[in-house]
Amino acid sequence: MQAERNAACGSNMENSLVQTRPADASPGWWSGSFSSLFRKLIASQIRLTRKIDELLPSQHRIDGNADFIDRLVPEYTPAGAVVYDVGGGKNPLIGAECKAQLGLKIIGLDIDAGELAAAPPGRYDHTICADIVGYRGAGGADVVICQALLEHVLDTEQSLEAIASILKPGGRALLFVPSRNAVYARINLILPQKLKERILFGIYPHMRRSQGFPARYDRCTPAGLEALALRQGLRAVERRVYFQSDYFRFCFPIHALWRLWVLLFRSLAGDQAAETFSLVLRKEEGAAG
Repeated sequence: MQAERNAACGSNMENSLVQTRPADASPGWWSGSFSSLFRKLIASQIRLTRKIDELLPSQHRIDGNADFIDRLVPEYTPAGAVVYDVGGGKNPLIGAECKAQLGLKIIGLDIDAGELAAAPPGRYDHTICADIVGYRGAGGADVVICQALLEHVLDTEQSLEAIASILKPGGRALLFVPSRNAVYARINLILPQKLKERILFGIYPHMRRSQGFPARYDRCTPAGLEALALRQGLRAVERRVYFQSDYFRFCFPIHALWRLWVLLFRSLAGDQAAETFSLVLRKEEGAAG
């Protein structure tokens, strides 16, 4: 009898599904319908997470990447500067209008020649295809910009040595770095790369252009990176820490728990609890490289 009831239940469900399917629907109708429902669910969760974020201290709502691009980089990029964009690839950080207004010379340095070639025409005055870990510069740059790159390199200290070699004495390195201490970073270090990509791009398809590269987070914390930089003659003149990220917005309960954890972690560890951080490093006079 149980088997018959299960069969009947399955038959009724199947009939119900068949009846609700439009007569002219394509074979992939259910797939598209589910995808649409999934997107609506994600959107509703994002709205809820933004509501709870309004209750948090203002510093916990600052978008670190936006602050780096819109405020920190313009503040430390003087007119006429020679700027190296390290790891910018097809997405140079400085826009064409700003480049023209300030009369900047921008050199793009990236490990992938295809990425450099895909950059908008005219955004780089010169390109260098090289791995920053082993690269050594000529010491002629006023500014080095390194946005969300150092978490991907095999050796952060050697990368900082390379950055120091690119800068002239008194030049500044502007770094934006996701922290190794962030929850998403710890998850990133545990999960296999292909699984991470499926999850990330399944929830946030728009991130395919700029996310998904293998991450290592080698000594990528505010204090850790400052200590490494100082050994290369790069002294920190400003540190900005951020406690905002969007990785868990797809699920309100997870986002709420993560927010509570960050508040607790910050009360115990201070700046080391940051999700992301920016550093301004000045090359000391007489520093090697």
